[in-house]
Amino acid sequence: MSDALWTSSDAAQATKGVAKSDWSAVGVSIDTRTLDLGDLFVALIGDNSDGHAHVKDALANGAAAAMVSQPCDGVSEEGLLSVDDTLEGLQALGTAARARTAAKIVAVTGSVGKTSTKDALRSILEAQGRTHGSVASYNNHWGVPLTLARMPADTEWGVFEIGMNHSGEITPLSEMVQPDIAIVTTVEPVHLAHFESVEAIADAKAEIFDGLKPGGTAILNADNPHFDRLRSRAMAGGAGRIIAFGKSDNADARLEKVALHPTCSSVSASICGQAITYKLGVPGEHHVMNSLAILSAVYALGADLALAGLALASLSAPKGRGERHLVLAENRRFLVVDESYNANPASMRAAIATLGAADVQGPGRRIAVLGDMLELGPDEVSLHRGLAGPLAEAKIDLVYACGPLMQPLYSDLPDEVRGAYADGPQALLEQLASEVRDGDVVMIKGSLGSRMGLIVEGLLALHNKKDAPQGAGD
Repeated sequence: MSDALWTSSDAAQATKGVAKSDWSAVGVSIDTRTLDLGDLFVALIGDNSDGHAHVKDALANGAAAAMVSQPCDGVSEEGLLSVDDTLEGLQALGTAARARTAAKIVAVTGSVGKTSTKDALRSILEAQGRTHGSVASYNNHWGVPLTLARMPADTEWGVFEIGMNHSGEITPLSEMVQPDIAIVTTVEPVHLAHFESVEAIADAKAEIFDGLKPGGTAILNADNPHFDRLRSRAMAGGAGRIIAFGKSDNADARLEKVALHPTCSSVSASICGQAITYKLGVPGEHHVMNSLAILSAVYALGADLALAGLALASLSAPKGRGERHLVLAENRRFLVVDESYNANPASMRAAIATLGAADVQGPGRRIAVLGDMLELGPDEVSLHRGLAGPLAEAKIDLVYACGPLMQPLYSDLPDEVRGAYADGPQALLEQLASEVRDGDVVMIKGSLGSRMGLIVEGLLALHNKKDAPQGAGD
């Protein structure tokens, strides 16, 4: 098979495993629900599930083969790749995929904006050459090697997202990816439940330089207070070049002018001495700043900067990260801004500021629906209460709050700004769905564990319903 991603012999050699038959796989999968015909199915063992229980179904549904570490009931050894440990086998497959390609790789990390930055950079590069990158937020100990294992040998450019919750998690992933370019979007007080300080978070993000190829490029936020700390780590990691981006006069990728609009931004910048003016298809100053990092990476790769600037106009926000939905119910129409994927103090402030700039129609209001921000450590209550200032500055009309950590903030707000409070998302949805008006802009945001996506789904379910409030729970 000429378009094979992995042959049985190549996969066996990479993993030091044993293949009992000849096969060719065109992809790699760890989930039978998304498995494509001809994939190599990897039977990972997780905390709550064991992929070995699904090997028989995977093969029956068209998998070319399965990587296993134990016998599977009802499955012959034909079509199996036997390894000692399937996660280690997947990691070995990823390492081998990196070794066999001449692709230039960009790795992205940061407290805020790494997924949208990765997605935008991947979209831009796909128009200019053979590009491979992370899907969704595949940025952890299985997502990174899975993305690597799926990378074709003839890839020209790769874009990988690398995340962490604890110190020491990024280093092995960066060493596996071996990026030519490493981006740290910013460092903010997130995951403080696992770190003693923001400086410790900066050090953990700086682990991305542990795998940076010698002489590689580090792209850093010049406006972040931890810039010098990150630059020192990058230089110690062998970086041959530092590109600083931001508003600072010393930035290599410098913001010159910006006009922020409700649905987009108009930007003039200088990228390492090259002047560029472009439209950014997503609203918010935080996206503008990350666009400087994106263009810095394009420049460092030697790709076409002008084409990249044009491509930025067509960007759209990923699901759960600012995606916009117009809801048309019979008696009202309103806009839902879905920021429900995750939240921390920095991304909350950015989302609130963007909501404050949103256009409202007629008597419409700007409504913030806020869920708990998790993993913030001992200062979690004060960090939630600290959102009162940004809400007032953005002139948010109403705040609906969900979860015990949001309750103190809600109590601090002026009476006229309080929409409603509930312990859980379903109860809050029932109140919100009946009170949202024609012309409103409703922004929903919270940590993934706060399940604010249920509120998004409930509001979207009102679309084209005659009796919208009563349909909220459908």
